[in-house]
Amino acid sequence: MTGARLAEGTNPMATEDRMQRYEGHVERRRIVPSALRAPFEGRTWREFWYVMLSLPVSIIFFTFAVTTVSLSAGLLITFVGVPVLAAALAGCRAFGALERSRARLLLDLDVDSPEPLRPRSNGLMSWIGAVLKSGSSWRHLLYSLLHFPWAVTSFTVVLTAWLTGWSLLLYPLWRWMFPTYWDQPGIMIYGDGKDTELFLDTPFEMAATSVAGLATVLVTAWLIRGFAYVDRIMVSGLLGPSKLAERVVELESDRGIVVDTAAADLRRIERDLHDGAQARLVALAMDLGLAKEKLLEDPDAAAAMVDEAHGEVKIALQELRDLARGIHPAVLTDRGLDAALSSVASRCTVPVSVDVDLDSRPAAAIEGIAYFTVSELLQNVSKHSRARKATVEVWRSENRLMIQVGDDGQGGADVTAGSGLAGLAERLDSVDGVLAVDSPVGGPTTVTAELPWRG
Repeated sequence: MTGARLAEGTNPMATEDRMQRYEGHVERRRIVPSALRAPFEGRTWREFWYVMLSLPVSIIFFTFAVTTVSLSAGLLITFVGVPVLAAALAGCRAFGALERSRARLLLDLDVDSPEPLRPRSNGLMSWIGAVLKSGSSWRHLLYSLLHFPWAVTSFTVVLTAWLTGWSLLLYPLWRWMFPTYWDQPGIMIYGDGKDTELFLDTPFEMAATSVAGLATVLVTAWLIRGFAYVDRIMVSGLLGPSKLAERVVELESDRGIVVDTAAADLRRIERDLHDGAQARLVALAMDLGLAKEKLLEDPDAAAAMVDEAHGEVKIALQELRDLARGIHPAVLTDRGLDAALSSVASRCTVPVSVDVDLDSRPAAAIEGIAYFTVSELLQNVSKHSRARKATVEVWRSENRLMIQVGDDGQGGADVTAGSGLAGLAERLDSVDGVLAVDSPVGGPTTVTAELPWRG
């Protein structure tokens, strides 16, 4: 149950009571429509205070930006204008950090800091050049100029509508102030200065005023969310990292994963050679040496030793074939995914049906990743699934290569548990691929991998 955490050793009755209260709370939220809940939810009030604080913050931000940039423009005839402009942009970046913190606190919007400045050296001129070349600095300046008129508009509209709505809604509670302090029965909605005056003072009129106030409050709550939505767009679009910078960070991370994976593969190949084929070849050389010494003294014993060495050669050759297949199988290069995956399926401990529907071959690198993805997934089926059968399906969807491996085993596979699936997901992510696991406890399990085609 979402939102309910059961700690070990807790009282079962108390736990059941908490779960019932939680379910009742969820049910009440379903009964009351969101349109009616909005004015009373914490989100609306946080966004309201965000809009209210935007005006004073924007006034300071806008004044600083306009003043410093104007000063730098006036001083550009001398060299002093350049460092003043750099200081203005640096100040805008500092204000941007404040805005991101305010959005994180009140709008529940977590925007990463923009890419840091990278001056080529430690000197002042290098820092000035880095500030002026940074696109993020200019986006912060643009935000300071655009957000001020928006903050004035949102502050005026929201504050007027919000106070008006709540004042009308609660009018029956504070109407007594009119006869007590202003010597009139209620709010005057019409008066010609002579004999015609219309006040909101009867029970029906006060009820109608409250209904109008409730409608205003409901509309204003969603109006607040609309203004806050625009603020979210401005903060995330202008004060966060650029799409290019995000892509660079992502590629740097992917490069690290690829390097680590390649290093791990090299260590695995070295270990397999050292512990497998190399050890057998060393033993073979020793056996042949002993057989050579016994060839004249005891031909029968020498023949037996040569026969054993022949068996060791066969085993060493098989291990070398398996190792070469683990690096890149020849059948994949020669005949493509269909034949290669059929070969992998034949080595699985459970029956596997393979269906490859491709009218052409993808890029060799993508083909290799697809092969090893299916190979590792079928190994998991053999080792952990306790399945009776499995399926492998491969097809093309526009510019993506789709792979789906399913089994009828016990389920419970989790890509976030730090298992081999997590490493497989990282490998696919390094080439803009995606791994999705659907494995409820009790099964069945379906793992879907998506790779770029790049044919």
